[in-house]
Amino acid sequence: MPGVTHDDAPLLADLMPWSVAPLRLGREWPTAPDPATLKDRWDALLASEGPGREALFEPTRARTVRSAVPQLPGQPTGTERLARAFGPCAAPVRVLAAPFDEQWLIPDHRLIDAARPELWRVADAHQVFAVESAEGMPLLATSLLPTLRTGRVRPLYRRPGGREPNLAPGLLAHLAGRLGHTPAPPDVLAWALATIRPDHTVPLTGDPELWSHGVRLGHRALWLLRRDGERPKLPGGRRPYVRAPFPARPLTLRYDPDEETLHIDEGRVSPVPPQAWEFSLGDVRVLEAWFAARTAPVAPGTLAGIVPRAWPQAWTSDLLELITVLALLADVRSEQAALETGTPITAADLREADVLPPPEGSRRPASILEHTEEGPAGQLTLL
Repeated sequence: MPGVTHDDAPLLADLMPWSVAPLRLGREWPTAPDPATLKDRWDALLASEGPGREALFEPTRARTVRSAVPQLPGQPTGTERLARAFGPCAAPVRVLAAPFDEQWLIPDHRLIDAARPELWRVADAHQVFAVESAEGMPLLATSLLPTLRTGRVRPLYRRPGGREPNLAPGLLAHLAGRLGHTPAPPDVLAWALATIRPDHTVPLTGDPELWSHGVRLGHRALWLLRRDGERPKLPGGRRPYVRAPFPARPLTLRYDPDEETLHIDEGRVSPVPPQAWEFSLGDVRVLEAWFAARTAPVAPGTLAGIVPRAWPQAWTSDLLELITVLALLADVRSEQAALETGTPITAADLREADVLPPPEGSRRPASILEHTEEGPAGQLTLL
């Protein structure tokens, strides 16, 4: 964890006031590591009728095949009840399903118990979602809509297009007065990523040199977590490659630290830096959790039991990139731990400057309707 330790550090919940509870899917089958599987599951659902379709759907108190719900913002899906639905699957979208695990989701409101439409309204190429976590990394960040079951989701911007930062009013101006320049909203998030503590307090500093160093580290972590620009690479000679092909249905994963080799049954990947293999959240290695999500036994006769017949090539590419990200992020972690204490900006300082507490309106979502949203059975949704 970072070495910056200030007493009376402000809470992230006050610095980024608007937050949304995590999505609650209610059923596992609308999410999968590859989009083709989701289309197969949708086709299997619609191929069944009556009680069979209901059972495959896996109804809950919030959703059944007879539920009437509107479209998700920005997603042109059908709004007829699923009991009578027909036609192709909605185009799957990429989501963050677990820490460091990007998967795919059918963006259909009828399949999701609690979809949090306010998050979908602000999800675009400019948005960054900060996600509170507890195990090993108090804060994650992603450009994708997060569906992982963890803490509150805090969008960096309250409106699409990178407009109206989700920061306590007056915070940027106060930081400008202390630092000699006005930070951009992503700089504040980068600093939070570099310094946040397990209790979700963020020790701020008025030391310009320390701020710049922390922001640099945070931006590197942000780039590695988002993975939406230039692809990360390890130095030449340290980049992981597939040395022996994976079987169609791998079952085991193990690591040889002497050879720096990841064994997937008889398949081999090397070099895999030890820090990538050991990168853990709580007691769980990230690579093991990622592999288990793609190879765990499935229940026959269920939609979640429909999986690829063979290991897709895209998963291999994802694995190589994940190894790279974890190795580079481990280096950032070690630098974060060496951050020194500078001139603190405490919660009391922010209260004296009328930055805290943030106004109650800043904790609520903005009213946004930038495109028509279809309600149940084709009705118009109004906000």
